[in-house]
Amino acid sequence: MGRGSSKENKNIYQLSREKNGLTRAAASELMSWISDSRIEKIESEKSKPSPDEVIEMARAYKKPELCNYYCSHECPIGIKYVPEVQEKPLSEIVLSTISILNNLQKEKDRLIEIASDGIIHDDEIEDFVTINDQLESISVLVDSLKLWFDNTISAGKINTEILNETIKNKNNK
Repeated sequence: MGRGSSKENKNIYQLSREKNGLTRAAASELMSWISDSRIEKIESEKSKPSPDEVIEMARAYKKPELCNYYCSHECPIGIKYVPEVQEKPLSEIVLSTISILNNLQKEKDRLIEIASDGIIHDDEIEDFVTINDQLESISVLVDSLKLWFDNTISAGKINTEILNETIKNKNNK
């Protein structure tokens, strides 16, 4: 058995693997097509992981947030368009969402006024930016809820039989 890493600046992939108590060899076995030498290159930042490798590490390490990290920090397109999503408790996600929705309810008429002619006039820009920021916040909260749900599934805290049956029934409607 190898020694534990003493590297001080471990990246998120190495931290996630180690948090699960996995050696590179054990992780490689869980991810059959990713070798332990490839894992070492990713962890030592000698090479960047591919999206498929990140998806596989997220599954093997039970860390769905690795996918968002990759998109928001390493993918050239994602860096521009994908916000980083932080893991939050369900109650915080729900209460924040309700708060923003309540604020947007007040702004709904103003957004209709702004959009009615298809042009954002100079005197509408400030209100539009404020409303747009609130909508972006909702988008991030939705992503936080998805992350919470994926983490809850990964942790085995949701009955996946019932979940899969519910999804199947919903898709058959």
